[in-house]
Amino acid sequence: MRIVLIGGTGFIGRAVMARCLEELNDLDLVVVTRRQQEADQMPPWVRPVLWDLMDAPLPPQLLDGVDAVINLAGETVAQRWTPATKQRIRDSRVLTTRHLVEAMRQTAKPPKVLVNASATGYYGDRGDEELTEEAPPGNGFLAEVCQLWEEEAQRATELGVRVVCCRFGVVLGVGGGALERLLPFFEWGVGGRLGNGQQWMSWVHRQDAARLVLHAVKNDAVRGPMNVVAPEPVRHREFTRLLAKVVGKPALFPVPVFALRLLYGEMADVLLHSQRVLPKVALATGFTFAYPDLETALRHLLRWRHQFQATPDAAIFAIA
Repeated sequence: MRIVLIGGTGFIGRAVMARCLEELNDLDLVVVTRRQQEADQMPPWVRPVLWDLMDAPLPPQLLDGVDAVINLAGETVAQRWTPATKQRIRDSRVLTTRHLVEAMRQTAKPPKVLVNASATGYYGDRGDEELTEEAPPGNGFLAEVCQLWEEEAQRATELGVRVVCCRFGVVLGVGGGALERLLPFFEWGVGGRLGNGQQWMSWVHRQDAARLVLHAVKNDAVRGPMNVVAPEPVRHREFTRLLAKVVGKPALFPVPVFALRLLYGEMADVLLHSQRVLPKVALATGFTFAYPDLETALRHLLRWRHQFQATPDAAIFAIA
């Protein structure tokens, strides 16, 4: 199977890269990256291509006749938002996807499927409402970015391309992401809930996130938005309790809202948003989660993390 992967060196991308090798036969995997150093670190079964989709569309011959394009490019939102930062966050999603579809238009034979990243930020702050893929978009900066992002991806349907927009929740894994930022505080015994802890948190184990991306590639019944979240969302206070339990330390120090806003500014509101998102499309199309409940997922990740720290070089492309 011929696949072009954009954003393959990121936190989710590395897991997807490894999953491609595990699941796909006769794999011909091209990974597009902007940095020579990242290209040099690719495993031998990958063909790296240096290109910056922010600047220009990919060469059409790179996409001509491929089975699938997976686009996971996007600047992290976990930083203090200045006007310049917000512009980079928007452009790294909307502009790169626009350039990607423009390149597809110039091919003689467009890809069969485009699996494009999106996020549960699409839904905004929704309290206790249960959110499936049919729910309307919310309000706020990230909701607006996700809408624009998905609109650009959906333009590929005009070319006969099946399009799937993966709305990722909080992806939990080793070597990056939210868990890696939080764990040191819990291991030091100074972890705690954010705000009042009542907000819903829609999470997914990184292995299941990568498997869902490949599920979208292989399953013709999947099209349009697909929530990439576990079937059991939890309130943040429950996430905090379970993480403290697995680490074996108390969680006694809640982080007040004013402190979050001092540290992160406008982005702090995202940490306090409540999103009770359900994976309706994934379950309806036959996907089985390896880690459906949070405690099982956290225990697996903590065990893997100890191995990862012991042999980091061997775990560069680990999918835990």
